[in-house]
Amino acid sequence: MRSIELRDGRFVLVDDTAPDTERPTVVWHHESPHTGVLFEPLTSAATARGLRLVAVTRPGYGGADALPGRRVADGAQDLEQVLDVLGVARVAVLGGSGGGPHALAAAALLPHRVAAAAVLACPAPFEDTSEWWDGMAADGGLRAATAGREARIAWAASATFDPAQFVDVDRAALDGDWAALGRDAGAAGATGLQGGADDDVAFVTDWGFEPSAVTVPPVVVHGARDRVVPVAHGRRLAAALPAVEYEERATDGHIAVLAAVPALLDRLAAVLRS
Repeated sequence: MRSIELRDGRFVLVDDTAPDTERPTVVWHHESPHTGVLFEPLTSAATARGLRLVAVTRPGYGGADALPGRRVADGAQDLEQVLDVLGVARVAVLGGSGGGPHALAAAALLPHRVAAAAVLACPAPFEDTSEWWDGMAADGGLRAATAGREARIAWAASATFDPAQFVDVDRAALDGDWAALGRDAGAAGATGLQGGADDDVAFVTDWGFEPSAVTVPPVVVHGARDRVVPVAHGRRLAAALPAVEYEERATDGHIAVLAAVPALLDRLAAVLRS
């Protein structure tokens, strides 16, 4: 992990599978919560395709400086500064779950840097309607976030994990190929409550951009059995994005849908090499 100072004096953490190379670069936007460390099978899938995988830790996670009041759009500004430091001109973005909105922000706000975008299990822009909330097995954090940052932090101080949010195929994925993701999410809790609180507040307020501003044709993948971010979010998001390709995986939940990552890396790599 590398620490990079931004123009406002904050430090972010950057993980990079192939520093100081000219390989085609994909930026992975981490799930919520995260420590910022890249893990298997992401790293091996990228390496097998000759890709450089870069991840920027969002403010408040893993030792990166917090940015209270941040919007989803703010991550694009951080990313552009990181890419300047790394000397990378053109990237593709890929985001899972809470990283999805941030990947789309980069695609919308950095069209001169982002050549392709894909997201998995991504929430749709917030609307305080029953349709937005329906089907979430564990919505306490997001509901607390609608009352602001302090309310969300207070909720987290006593919250417990609800296993009902994962279906059988999710649990199998966390016991198998994606075990490192589960460990990373668990480790993120030890780094404090600010990152998760600021993520959730950002998700339930104005993102700072419209999905219609994404000019590269994005790919949206969602599991039909997702109980963390219900499939209605994937459908609503796809309807709001121009020239989108939407894939709904009938048997997947929130974690199992990540089985689509290798195929998405193939697609992103093809664009970067074109």
